[in-house]
Amino acid sequence: MILRMSVSMDGFVAGPNGEFDWVFRNSTEESRQWAAERMGKVSLHAMGHSSYQTMADFWPTAVTPFARPMNEIPKAVFSRSGAVSPPSMEKTKAALQEGKVEKAVLESWLHPIVAGKDLVADVQRLKAEDGLPISALGGASFASSLIAAHLVDAFHLVVHPILLGKGLPIFTGLAEPVHMKLEDLKQWDSGVVFKSYRPCYSE
Repeated sequence: MILRMSVSMDGFVAGPNGEFDWVFRNSTEESRQWAAERMGKVSLHAMGHSSYQTMADFWPTAVTPFARPMNEIPKAVFSRSGAVSPPSMEKTKAALQEGKVEKAVLESWLHPIVAGKDLVADVQRLKAEDGLPISALGGASFASSLIAAHLVDAFHLVVHPILLGKGLPIFTGLAEPVHMKLEDLKQWDSGVVFKSYRPCYSE
């Protein structure tokens, strides 16, 4: 499973109230296109319940380079209760009536795989289904749970040139240090840096 997260230089993935606008301040068309191409090379997008609600109401009508891989690739929503509330998707339903959104996009978001009652077993089951990797996209609580359970096979971190001072971290639930091997590095003139790490978990 690949964990894809944008992070501040001081290690937060969002502000204290979930603020995320800083991510778009330093991204460029080149960096967004590059990231979108990588995002399309997975079999499944995994996300927490809250992130699912937000993404389902945004991506079907979005026009960014990320919209196509987000809408076309199947989704898995993780909920500790095993229940997922359907998103409203009012804007998408209106766009469907106007012929601006395909029905398959709406169905993809309305009918995700539901998992999470047994996090470890569910992730292992989904990993075994085909050869392509799974992309975990958020939110912070879901990412922290994956990290703490050593379920992340690769960390794809997009580090933005900003210090938030406070916010939502994802690495606070570790029982012990995890050493990382840097496997890829790319940077843009805007100051955004992509880092790919492979964790070396203790046996």
